[in-house]
Amino acid sequence: MLDDPGFLLRLANARMPFGRYAGTLLIDLPEAYVVWFARAGWPEGEIGEQLAALYSIKENGQEGLLRPLVRLDER
Repeated sequence: MLDDPGFLLRLANARMPFGRYAGTLLIDLPEAYVVWFARAGWPEGEIGEQLAALYSIKENGQEGLLRPLVRLDER
């Protein structure tokens, strides 16, 4: 993850693929929803890695670092 230079760009533009917030940019997910995954367990694969990274970012109040990476056509 950290050795992949495109990870943060993909994270900033990734959308939730399932559930109540399907289609929502991960960065726009409510913090409580991300915390729920932290307690219940991360999904398998890249989405799980992205949600875990997002949890850490949100926990530390660093969403502002991702916002500039969101493509305007993705909003």
